[in-house]
Amino acid sequence: MKLLKSLLFMSLIAVLTSCATTTKFPLSNTVPAAEITAKVNQDKNKNYVIQVVAKNLASAERLNPPKNNYSVWIVTENGTIKNIGQLTNLNAKTATLKTLTPFNVKEIFITAEDQGNLTYPNGVEISRTNFNN
Repeated sequence: MKLLKSLLFMSLIAVLTSCATTTKFPLSNTVPAAEITAKVNQDKNKNYVIQVVAKNLASAERLNPPKNNYSVWIVTENGTIKNIGQLTNLNAKTATLKTLTPFNVKEIFITAEDQGNLTYPNGVEISRTNFNN
């Protein structure tokens, strides 16, 4: 019985982790201490849940030149660029963004911006990562 429970638990973990794609962003020249990861998975309604976590990311105000925020962008299947939000500081060490989109994500990138409600990136690109779905 104990073996059966262990097998079921391991199967459940395998199923849950196989549905999500997680990737690390490459090292940034602008904020080299930052460790950034992104996770994308599909929910039951066929929308994409995107979670970006940045550890040790310097505040945008500390950049040279100073900026107001970090905006997160996606590149969709057809090459369209969409602003999906801003990284929010949870504490001094971690900034996150969790959002939902109907678009299939091919790339995620982060820029330092003066404004948060832009429709096209205008600031310094911090880092970019690809998803090969």
